[in-house]
This record gives sequence, structure tokens and C-alpha cells, in this order.
Amino acid sequence: MRISVNPLRGQQFPAVLLLVAAGLGLLLANLPTHDPIAAALDVHLAVPGASLDLSLAHWVSDGLLAVFFFVVAIELRHELTHGELDSPRKALQPAIAATGGVLVPIAIYLLIAGDGATASGWPIPTATDIAFALGVLAMFGRGLPSTVRVFLLALAILDDIIGIVFIAVLFAHDVQWVLLAAAVVAVAVFWVLSRWLGATGHTGIAVLMVLVGVLCWGLVAASGIHATIAGVMLGLVMAPTPAGRSRHALEPTVNGAILPLFAFVAAFVVIPAVSPTQLSPAFWAIVVALPIGKLVGIGLFGWLAMRIRPRGTAPALVLPDILAAGALGGIGFTVSLLLANLAFASDDGIRDQAILGVLVGSLLSLLFSGVVVSARARHYRRIAAASS
Repeated sequence: MRISVNPLRGQQFPAVLLLVAAGLGLLLANLPTHDPIAAALDVHLAVPGASLDLSLAHWVSDGLLAVFFFVVAIELRHELTHGELDSPRKALQPAIAATGGVLVPIAIYLLIAGDGATASGWPIPTATDIAFALGVLAMFGRGLPSTVRVFLLALAILDDIIGIVFIAVLFAHDVQWVLLAAAVVAVAVFWVLSRWLGATGHTGIAVLMVLVGVLCWGLVAASGIHATIAGVMLGLVMAPTPAGRSRHALEPTVNGAILPLFAFVAAFVVIPAVSPTQLSPAFWAIVVALPIGKLVGIGLFGWLAMRIRPRGTAPALVLPDILAAGALGGIGFTVSLLLANLAFASDDGIRDQAILGVLVGSLLSLLFSGVVVSARARHYRRIAAASS
């Protein structure tokens, strides 16, 4: 009997879908289709009886993307409790590499665009798109040792944590503490219900959890904290068994609809009709910081981490494999696009050029990492063939 596998649960197809959606958004933004699509994305939809009145584009980035962060948080919790980061010894090496993968891109960005209105964009090149990076690894890395994937996975998860902290801390505005406290209470109720659901499996509890989750999202959005943080909080506190089932159920929707839709909306920017010398420093800073900053930062700090690793930890990666992980780390995409929107929310011109920088920088990282990963995979396949 042939078993069919949903491609939306894999790594390669969702990565391709993301790239196509972003390319389509960029293309349609620069054709006569721009005005009607832009008008549609600017249509406001309000929640009756609430203070939430968001454009369609913001419902995608603030609402649907919260579901993505919910799934990410479930995976983060699993890795921190039962996975690749469940002990300080396991986390030490990728944590040091991740630190380099954050500090070096920030330094490069500030060196190029650290003056004036563009300085606030320094968090943008710090992110790694875990789904995209693992998709490229799956496409080109046949034959690589599993230690490379484990290292990349841990590295990208730590990057996600850093990105979540940036979103929660740096882009809060006029925080309404009473509403935020009410959201925390909703999270506590969600936590209790999730354990009740895990013990009983009652469908009615699951429905109630959805309602509490939506209420929590609304409270966080109204409090001045970015609404995606609600998804993070709910995913982190959910009981393991229902969390695993929720992640499995939501994965095809997140990969097949939510992320491509966000990529389309985020990439829907007009390419400025100017010479390269007239582009914003933010554009150039991101284009350099993503592929080069991540490669240098992860490569250098990852090599140092392997040199000082404690006895009994996983086998050391050789420098070329660390550089392959560093090249993959430059694929910022999803979280970098969100950070670009948040960092320059008050300046549409710089924001659009920063988004273009994310797309170009991530594409350069994708192409370079494909070459590096393919070369390393061929190297290991040759070794395997010679030893067989």
C-alpha cells in the first residue's frame, strides 16, 4: 500500500512556496495591479465592541502570524525540554554561535546605517528563517552528517528566541498594563485548560481554549505589545500532549497559507526608480549584514565554541560545516520581514527599502548556502562511497 505524505509537512515544498509568494508579491507591486491590490490591503476591518481596527495587511501580520508564532513556541518549548536544547551542555555551542550570528550583523548594520532615521533597523538582520534554512538544507544537503542539521536547528531556534525578545521589548508602544495583566490571566486560564484537555480529551475544552486564545490575542494587541507575542505565550504554556497535536494539525495551514500570505503582503513593495547610490543605507546594510554578517558571526563564534566545548558534548563540527550553517543562517526572510515592518513602521519609504534589503540579502544567502551545502554534501558522499 502506498502512503501519501502531505508536502506541506515537509521542508522543501514550503520553502519553495514562500519564495514564490514573495516573488509574486514583489512582481504585482510593480505592475499596474499595484493600486487595486494596495487598496484591498488597506481596507480596515474592526472588531465590534473592541478598540481593534486593523487594515487587512495588519490582520495578516498581527493576526494570522500569531498562529505561526504559536506553532514556533510549541517547537521551542519541546526543544528546550526534550530536544536539542534541553541541557546547558547541549545549548552552549549553538548559543555561542547564535550570539556571533546576532552581534556581527548588528555591528555591520550600524557601521553602514547607524546614523539618523535608519539606525532603528539594527534588529532586522539578526533573524534566521528556520523553515527556509532547513528547506534549503533538505534540498541540497543529502549526505551531510546529522550533526550539521542538529547544529543549524539549535542555532535557528535560539535566533527565534532572540527575535521574539526583540519584538516584545523593542517594539512595544504606550503599554496598557491593565490589559497586559488581563492577557497574562488569560494565558494562565489557557494553561489550566490545556492540562485539563490533556487529561480528558474533551472537545468542549478545546473549543473553550480557542476562545480564550483569541481573547488573549485581542488583549495583547490592545495593550501595545505586538500581537504575535500572544501566540508565543500560549504556545509556551500549553501542555505537551495537546500542544503536539495542535502543532501537527496547524502545520499544513501555517506552511501552506499563513506564511505564504504574509510573505506576499510583506514583499508587496514598489522597487524605487533610483540609482543604486540613491538607495537607503538601510537597504545596503541589510543586504551586507544578512549574508556576510551571519556567515562571519556564526562561523567565527561557532569555531570558537567547538574549540572550547566541554568534554562529553557532541562531536565537533569542522569549520567548513560551521560555515555552511552560517551561510544558511543568513536566510532571514519571515522574522526579518516582520522586524523591518516594525522598525520602520512610521516611514514607508525606508520600510519598503528595508524589506527589499531582506529579500535581496536572503536570496543571496540562499544561493550561496545552496552552493556551500551542495559542496559539503558531495564531499561526504564521496567519503561514504570510498569507505563502502
